[in-house]
Amino acid sequence: MSTESLPDRSAIERFYARDPAIVLDDPDLARWHEEFLLALEEGILRAAWRHPDGAWAAVPWVKKALLIGFSASTTEEIPGWSASAFDRTAFPPRRFLAEDRVRLVPGGSAVRRGAHLAPGVIVMPPAYVNVGAYVGSGTMIDSHALVGSCAQIGQHVHLSAGAQIGGVLEPALATPVVVEDEAFIGGLAGLFEGVVVRRRAVVAPGVIISGSTTIYDLVRGRSLAREVPEGAVVVPGSRPARGRFAASHSLSLSVPCIVKYRDDRTAAATALEEALR
Repeated sequence: MSTESLPDRSAIERFYARDPAIVLDDPDLARWHEEFLLALEEGILRAAWRHPDGAWAAVPWVKKALLIGFSASTTEEIPGWSASAFDRTAFPPRRFLAEDRVRLVPGGSAVRRGAHLAPGVIVMPPAYVNVGAYVGSGTMIDSHALVGSCAQIGQHVHLSAGAQIGGVLEPALATPVVVEDEAFIGGLAGLFEGVVVRRRAVVAPGVIISGSTTIYDLVRGRSLAREVPEGAVVVPGSRPARGRFAASHSLSLSVPCIVKYRDDRTAAATALEEALR
């Protein structure tokens, strides 16, 4: 899309800032919805922003506009697929052009309209990127990985095979999962409920972190929640389960543990190998 045809962000915001009932009755909704999708796909609009102090927050009106799209559309068959597919007409699969410079390898992947994939992104099949997601340049989305609705993925991130990045549409103030630049998310790892993984952090295969998960920092002697610090290397750990029954059966609970921090000279794979050795 040329610079001259880029939609006016402020105009889109003013349109969707009105009462949802009024928006749904507006005869120009279809035109504004297309402008909205294009702005998301170009990265002009985002479902969450990083504030100058480093905190991430949702952009409520963007998420409200996404919900209006679902409310204003119907479920119909999606043409062009080898098997039957049915979805909301407001968010069909996105079609890429060579000028987008996105490497979408054939084999069953899908990217929904309203998702931003920057030039240099690689998507290995099968993978799925949902509406409102933002994926920065040079990022690898490996096979069976999920980038959920409104998730924010930075530049040169590696999402390994089977990594699950949770999404969120409601409530509008809920911050999505964020993975900042140069982070490495291992195979079958899962990030959910607004967790933030800071720049250059490493999450080992199989680690699951949600909004209520306690992260144990063995290096700095502290407990954390909802955020993996910059450069931290997180691996699966365990702690004894409480109670007489748990003790009698020698049960333990899985917990994520920070066992080291990367420096600028340490590659993610090297840091992870050293941590797991």
